[in-house]
Amino acid sequence: MKQEWPGGLPIGGGWVETADTTGVIFPYDGSTVAAAPLGTPELAARALNAALDVAPEMAALPSHARRAALTGARDALRERRDDVERLLVLETGKPLVDCRVEVDRTLVTLETAAEEVARLHGETVPLDLLPSGEGLVGFWTRRPIGVVVGITGFNYPLLLAAHKIAPAVAAGCPVIVKPAPATPLATLWLVHLLREAGLPPAGVQLVTGDVEVGRRLVEDRRIGAVSFTGSAAAGHAIARSAAPTKVLLELGSNAALVVAADADIEAAADAVVRGGYYASGQACISVQRVLVEESVAEPFTALLAAKVKGVTVGDPRLPGTRVAPLIDPAATDRVLDWIAASGAEVVTGGHREGRAIAPTVLSGVPDGAAAWEEEIFGPVVCVRPVPSLDAAFDAVNASRYGLHAAVFTRSLATAFAAIDRIEAGGVVVNEVPGFRADNMPYGGVKDSGAGREGPRFAIEELTVTRMAIIRP
Repeated sequence: MKQEWPGGLPIGGGWVETADTTGVIFPYDGSTVAAAPLGTPELAARALNAALDVAPEMAALPSHARRAALTGARDALRERRDDVERLLVLETGKPLVDCRVEVDRTLVTLETAAEEVARLHGETVPLDLLPSGEGLVGFWTRRPIGVVVGITGFNYPLLLAAHKIAPAVAAGCPVIVKPAPATPLATLWLVHLLREAGLPPAGVQLVTGDVEVGRRLVEDRRIGAVSFTGSAAAGHAIARSAAPTKVLLELGSNAALVVAADADIEAAADAVVRGGYYASGQACISVQRVLVEESVAEPFTALLAAKVKGVTVGDPRLPGTRVAPLIDPAATDRVLDWIAASGAEVVTGGHREGRAIAPTVLSGVPDGAAAWEEEIFGPVVCVRPVPSLDAAFDAVNASRYGLHAAVFTRSLATAFAAIDRIEAGGVVVNEVPGFRADNMPYGGVKDSGAGREGPRFAIEELTVTRMAIIRP
């Protein structure tokens, strides 16, 4: 692979060479894609100092400059999208079809953040509700929160980085992004494009490395906010380490899909196949738990099993592949162990297919099994019959997670009951829980996180109100 960005790490005003590198591995065959620069806590400290130094300049950037940088990066990414898609396939092992969607969504995220720059304003406030306020003029504005540290997961490295970087730039905040160790390459390219688009170089920096690098970034009390996407366990640890700094957490889930007795079960089964196995199941809102009213459970499960057998497993570089190997062998072993320990009936799949896991449907997974309670992050869907919709909603809410959930029904009353009763950041009717438009508020409740992404909503998180009170 020909490298499209300078060597080293983008720290301060330039690119800093590192003493060590680490191999980025193609999960499909174990080959080395590239040697990536490996950061250190010392380099993280250097990036923090540079970000603090440039913070006044970033805050003072006029709106047109912030918007132009975001649209410039978008245009440059669009011109090279085929190359970026190929790079994403190699470093993530994710099927090409999913990497194409990731680039599409990244372009929308950059564009939407650029549009939000024009909407970053405040309001006047009537201060004379009490006699003491008579004659006063009041208004508030939104100001940058300060240095933003963004930490991203491996499954959608380019898109997740864009959801940290673009709102920070739009808000006038310097940002330091730390990508997942396994997938730094596309993010390095994105940072390069943003720097080339006219931002102060230290306004967007990137540091790779292990947990010690992350700890050095998030524990610095001089930063304004941390935005993290990843597992619940890691997110909780970051929140503890960063306190009292503001922390935005987009964490995991075991997303549920409810099939009502009146649903179009053909459409519901198609949705489970689309929503349960995209990105090889390595998505926080992929379908994991399916709760089906008993009267349609048997035909639904048979229909689902037949459709799942048609899912293509293989080389992620091929356009027809839908499931490929997981990010590394340890992830594969863990998912297979969870299947074996679940005590469930394996309706289909449940075994290795080359380096990958065959698309799997489990039935009768009991409460307490990791495959039901935790985020499996693999191509596995668990189906459970329930006696009623009330029982289905109770089962959805019994989880410690609450990111997205879905319900399939022909009844408007059922749809609104689900929206009202399901404890999640988003409830989707007659579509997969994995649906996400990048301009909508996105985030969870309970152990699925705190705060919201989507450029408009992230910008609100990354700015603070400043009240002005004037006696003329």
